[in-house]
Amino acid sequence: MRKTIIAGNWKMNHTGEQVKSVLTELVADVALGVKPEVVVAPVFPYLETAVQLTQGTAVHIAAQNMHFEESGAYTGEVSPSMLVDIGVEYVIIGHSERRTYFNETDETVNLKVKAALAHDLIPIMCCGETLQQREQGEMQRFIEGQIEAGLAGISKEEVENIVIAYEPIWAIGTGKTATVEQAQEVCALIRRKLEALYDIKTADKISILYGGSVKSGNVGELTSSLDIDGGLVGGASLKADEFTKIITTAVVK
Repeated sequence: MRKTIIAGNWKMNHTGEQVKSVLTELVADVALGVKPEVVVAPVFPYLETAVQLTQGTAVHIAAQNMHFEESGAYTGEVSPSMLVDIGVEYVIIGHSERRTYFNETDETVNLKVKAALAHDLIPIMCCGETLQQREQGEMQRFIEGQIEAGLAGISKEEVENIVIAYEPIWAIGTGKTATVEQAQEVCALIRRKLEALYDIKTADKISILYGGSVKSGNVGELTSSLDIDGGLVGGASLKADEFTKIITTAVVK
């Protein structure tokens, strides 16, 4: 049975005091036993603080990125073992902003997914098309290519520990949201691709999240869809009260 997951990607927001304030409020608002799995991804300097604040609570901590090497001359990078060392459980990999601004490729995404799995981190592997790709009829080919390349060399047993996040690039931080039908169409496409790469049983175990201006007003309808198992939430996760509403409004199948 796949999990319903509500993950908040804080991107480059919140100082230390803000992290403490928001997480303290969120932990108080979200009780143990809450049905969706709750994940928060703060910036690197405050990850250890976030882990300490959420130990023994319903909130799990993710990193927003990591390097695929264990150590070495990679100035400014963080390794998977460093994340594990401080208690991080999830890591976001291949977000469109990383691909766009920092030249991440399907190949580096694949290396990072493999490294995360090797260290028992749960990768949230992102995919998504631009508006131009969608309008030119290239969406299916592009999304399927990202999935196939990102999962290259990953076994059936390993892939069950991966979360996929579909984020149409044109709906990230723009206030635009794919219609429920559009989001479900692509999440179903991803599941069919997983089925083709592995099998029906395996594909049905993998959580697929939708990201792109997710908020409390639309998360219920989105997560009611057959193939949408939660949300990767951006700006709406920065305030504890709104993020709590999203968590409690999400439909758990």
